[in-house]
Amino acid sequence: MMKLSKMHKRLLALSAVLPMAAMAQDATQANQSSVQQAVAQPAANGQLETVTVTAQRRTENIKEVPVSVSSLQNEKLDVILSSGQDVRVLANKVPSLNVESSTGRVFPRFYIRGYGNTGFSIFDSQPVSLIYDDVVQENPILKGFPMFDLANVEVLRGPQGTLFGRNTPAGVVKLESAKPNLKEVEGYYSYSQATHGTVNIEGAANIPLSNEWAMRVSTLRQHRDDYVKNTFDNSELEGYNEHAERVQVLYQPNGTFNALFNVHQRTTSGSARVFRANIIKKGTNDLVDGYDQNSVFTNGLNYQDLTTRGANVRLSWDLGAVRLYSITGYETIANYNSRGDIDGGTPTGPGFIPFQVETASVLPDLKQYTQEFRVESKQAGPLSWQAGVYYFDEDVTGGSDNFNSTTYVRTSRVLSNQKNKAWAAFGSVNYAVTDALTVRGGLRYTNDKKDFHTIEATGTTLQGPQTINKESHKTNWDLSATYAINPDVSAYARVATGFRAPSIAAPSASGPATVADAETITSYEAGIKADLLNRRARASLSIFNYNVKDQQLTVVGGNSNVTALINADKTKGRGIEAEIEGFVTPDFKVSASTSYNYTRIDDPSLSVAKCAACTITDPLNAAGRAVIDGNALPQAPKWIMNLSARYNWPLAEGNLFVLTDWSYRTKVNFFLYEAAEFTGKPLTEGGLRVGYNWDGGKYEVAAFGRNITDQVRVTGAIDFNNLTGFTNEPRQWGVQFRGAF
Repeated sequence: MMKLSKMHKRLLALSAVLPMAAMAQDATQANQSSVQQAVAQPAANGQLETVTVTAQRRTENIKEVPVSVSSLQNEKLDVILSSGQDVRVLANKVPSLNVESSTGRVFPRFYIRGYGNTGFSIFDSQPVSLIYDDVVQENPILKGFPMFDLANVEVLRGPQGTLFGRNTPAGVVKLESAKPNLKEVEGYYSYSQATHGTVNIEGAANIPLSNEWAMRVSTLRQHRDDYVKNTFDNSELEGYNEHAERVQVLYQPNGTFNALFNVHQRTTSGSARVFRANIIKKGTNDLVDGYDQNSVFTNGLNYQDLTTRGANVRLSWDLGAVRLYSITGYETIANYNSRGDIDGGTPTGPGFIPFQVETASVLPDLKQYTQEFRVESKQAGPLSWQAGVYYFDEDVTGGSDNFNSTTYVRTSRVLSNQKNKAWAAFGSVNYAVTDALTVRGGLRYTNDKKDFHTIEATGTTLQGPQTINKESHKTNWDLSATYAINPDVSAYARVATGFRAPSIAAPSASGPATVADAETITSYEAGIKADLLNRRARASLSIFNYNVKDQQLTVVGGNSNVTALINADKTKGRGIEAEIEGFVTPDFKVSASTSYNYTRIDDPSLSVAKCAACTITDPLNAAGRAVIDGNALPQAPKWIMNLSARYNWPLAEGNLFVLTDWSYRTKVNFFLYEAAEFTGKPLTEGGLRVGYNWDGGKYEVAAFGRNITDQVRVTGAIDFNNLTGFTNEPRQWGVQFRGAF
């Protein structure tokens, strides 16, 4: 731990020194004609390319955006996705971002700056919004759509309640696919094969159809063999089959109008999350002696099936002084069924298991429709603006099943329906006060209405209300300023608010429906961003402080299989984020990042049911419940750190290279209370890639490893029965070939 602590200190010192060094660069740089001219220079050998992002709904240099934002693209994405990974692979890859799931590949939960939601209800909302090709993916199952043929992944930290709006108080993860163009036939193909029969096949082709039409077809195929032996019945688990496709058609008849049509689908089958009974040593967070990652002893059925489909249309008109945009999105889940043995064992063990629990989450139907109209100014001058209206309409039916683990017969089913309609109006203004100082302000009004009712309850008698109606409205705002210290260095400050509408947790055979009121956040942030050493390096540093009022928290388990929503009076968070990347030599590139997040629940009256078999470290009240006042938020590591290095050896016909990347996070709480067994240990995962590319980088062959130290950590748990847990991805060794045409 001392070595890691020193690493943190060095990274923080370096991230602070580099921007200050840039501020002291030769004064002649400040006399260049404009900041815009400086950033528009093409990257030369040994220089970093200019990174542009759309964090403010316009394409801007990342240095000029008054938001703490990270961008992943090109080789960075290819490296982490090469072993058949899903969206959870983004966890801890940039500052302040965590992603985890108790359902596997199909229900990811996102956390930014420690702020997220641990719930697993079909109707859950999250304070981190995932936006794929400008369309919000509201339901957590939609958030798991695979990442392939991407132009960029942006992580926007802090409230984004003005321009994005839909449940974004913690931030936004924004995925943008590569787009068709009219220029030429081009594309790529990639094949990788790794441990456990893991196969990842990805490809795309851009095809100009005429002077006005072009098409881009993208596809992904992923497979992993079942490799975990179930010694109860000699079956095997943990495999999956995934395929996804996307077809985009561009129509661009002239310079004033274009239309982009997008149709996509996903089909997934295989194992649900494999729960393992009593794998945590009592009184500690160590794995039990003799733990075997490749075997399990469980008597329940385990499978997962999901089919999603969607389409969107993005239109734009150049009307001279303004540009008008229309974004129409439609997403549907045609089938979802995820079944697992929740107790993780059998009546005979492993260890003591007081009762059997086998459940399934089902979602027979979901339809989501979104529409946005946005107008953006084009005129030259110090003032620019954008404004729009937004509409959201979701109709989802889902619920849960219980089963007898001996006969596998369903014993109960509860299905509910929720209709959620919302609309918003928003606007944002930028004003260049001077050549160096720009101020920005935004405003958004949102109205959100949910109508919920239970439509089926068999094999159980439900408690509480069966029909719930909630409506809320809120005005959010943000105000920021960016100051160009010189053409290479800018500083910013930002105050922003955010809002998440009330949420409803569906009833089940174990408990009634519960409701959480709307939550709000006020965030303060300041930072500095710099291009250094003639653009051979880039650095950023941000500090932040936020306060959440009435945060929606999910109570899971305790001493019964119950999921319930509560509100915490206040939650506080503060921290820092730093990123550095650059060329040590033209052939040696390094990058490093770190974040510190302190979170605290501030509500002396709040208590939750304690776990059934663990060692609680929180104080208990008179009712025997754990008092969670002062606890950190769940799944919120204090430290996240990344380090990567790539060295290139030019050869006569190509380039030999070696690349290594490492991510680290400190311990996390799995639940709202704190317990010795349910505190996840620090996790370090490393990658290694050795390869050769030729023909100007057109072709590449590489050998790679992921989680190369084979570190095994419990990453989540079930607390109401025994010391059940699940673990991180195993080590993978593989090879990959990639080509372009």
